[in-house]
Amino acid sequence: MITDNPLHTEFTRSLIDLAAERVGGETLTCSDDFFAPMENLIKPGRGVFIADKYTDRGKWMDGWESRRSFGRDNGRDHDWCILRLGIPGIIKGIDVDTNHFRGNAPLAFSLDAACLNDDGFAGKNHPEWVEILPQRLVEAHSQNLFRIPSLTPWSHVRLNIYPDGGVARLRVYGQPHITWSSVLTGELVDLAAITNGGQAIQCSDMFFSDKNNLLMPGRATNMSDGWETKRRRDNQYDWVIIKLGAEGSINKVIVDTNHFKGNYPDRFSLEAITAHNDDFYQNKNWQTIIPDTKLMAHHEHLLISEIIADPRQTFTHVRLNIFPDGGISRLRVFGYRKEDLL
Repeated sequence: MITDNPLHTEFTRSLIDLAAERVGGETLTCSDDFFAPMENLIKPGRGVFIADKYTDRGKWMDGWESRRSFGRDNGRDHDWCILRLGIPGIIKGIDVDTNHFRGNAPLAFSLDAACLNDDGFAGKNHPEWVEILPQRLVEAHSQNLFRIPSLTPWSHVRLNIYPDGGVARLRVYGQPHITWSSVLTGELVDLAAITNGGQAIQCSDMFFSDKNNLLMPGRATNMSDGWETKRRRDNQYDWVIIKLGAEGSINKVIVDTNHFKGNYPDRFSLEAITAHNDDFYQNKNWQTIIPDTKLMAHHEHLLISEIIADPRQTFTHVRLNIFPDGGISRLRVFGYRKEDLL
């Protein structure tokens, strides 16, 4: 169960897990993962416990777990794991989750970061590693959440655990830093994609599932992998505001209700704005991009001719309105960056 820690609420509502497997995060190497593989660190959820499940090395654990350190002859005083962030960015917080690691959690941990162009240079002793969080004590079977006062964009992190033990999940919360170096000039791109720096920043409700699921790569794997609101019992409607990864035009939109068969919205509309303040919902300058449009269940809706905005007009945010409530699995907002329209 997720705790009610206010830091967890702050991180998950305003930041993105830059290291998550679903956005391309990858564990590259570690000092030791004798009992449980490092790849578990970035998987979804908090990890599960199966009481009677064992491997030929011992108890099966849903996390990363190294062997006991006493008697080592390799001169290593702690274990470590190096990860490449799926989205390079400015790291603002961390969650070292020791869920189900009760008698085998580390005593302490620290976090280093680096900005590296090639995974091959991400060795433990590479000179670019910088400590961004000094040693902190670890609580067993808990979310260990800490703010990180970093202003530098990073591409890799190194989790150090002292002296050994197990961590179920590592969450590296931050703000994406996109260079756009891989995008060709004049290329149509999904400006809302989380991997391009898009972020769902406000919504009316996300009772069943998180608003940022809308922007994840690929199509949804199931109904939980989307944005779903509770049933409204009034005459209002639900909405979500998305900050685009770059200011740009809106030339093609995809609204996908994949897996939402009995609980998709009846209709939707899309609005947009160019704004540089935080009062988005109250702002009166929202412009209709796609008028009120009927939706179908479990269907990927491609909308091009329905867009009524000038194809060269640029925006910084979009607002997806659903009537009256329900679930959307993905939203794609394709356009040209403002720089490419000049």
